Amino acid sequence: MPAAVQFAELLAAVGIERGLIGPREVDRLWDRHLLNSAVVGERIPNGTRVIDIGSGAGLPGVPLSLARPDLDVTLLEPMARRVAWLEEVVKTLRLPATVVRGRAEEPSIKQQLAGADFVVARAVAPLDRLWGWSAPLLRHGGRLVALKGESAEVEVARDGGTVKRAGGSLPVVERCGIDVLETPTTIIVVERVGATGRAGGRGRRPGRTRKDRPQ
Repeated sequence: MPAAVQFAELLAAVGIERGLIGPREVDRLWDRHLLNSAVVGERIPNGTRVIDIGSGAGLPGVPLSLARPDLDVTLLEPMARRVAWLEEVVKTLRLPATVVRGRAEEPSIKQQLAGADFVVARAVAPLDRLWGWSAPLLRHGGRLVALKGESAEVEVARDGGTVKRAGGSLPVVERCGIDVLETPTTIIVVERVGATGRAGGRGRRPGRTRKDRPQ
């Protein structure tokens, strides 16, 4: 808990100075960002390897690592200034996490990080594009856990077929933190069940979307 408080203080000060979160997010750091991210650990078994794609300000990877130090968390981020921030946070909070600079779709990153048990992502891209980036990083049976808001059901209906053709299971919408949060975290879960293929669709590249969106 002290480390979580310290992370919140860093976000409220340095995070705003560096443009990682917006000033209006300070009053809802805990419920909309930290706890919103941490409760995803409910869906992740002990001792597994997790990659946070487009980690940005460190959401959801840092709260997840704080809540679940048993996990092997990699914070994947392409932008140099955000990588510097993440490295400072990991060092300051003494997190059992690794920071890697790069994009999920880069061949070198696929080779380096392939075989993960879980990929997590928050406010990165539409589901079809996100699955196309995530699938090559997952082992067979590994899962994508995408933190989504009100768009979850719409994205599943729109992109479910594309995801299945690209080696994923039928996407499922779930809720985390029902007994903890006033507004539970909405997630989409997809399991890698087949060979990966290229998923279509539109979306930003990992790390280009601001990480201060409420979920």
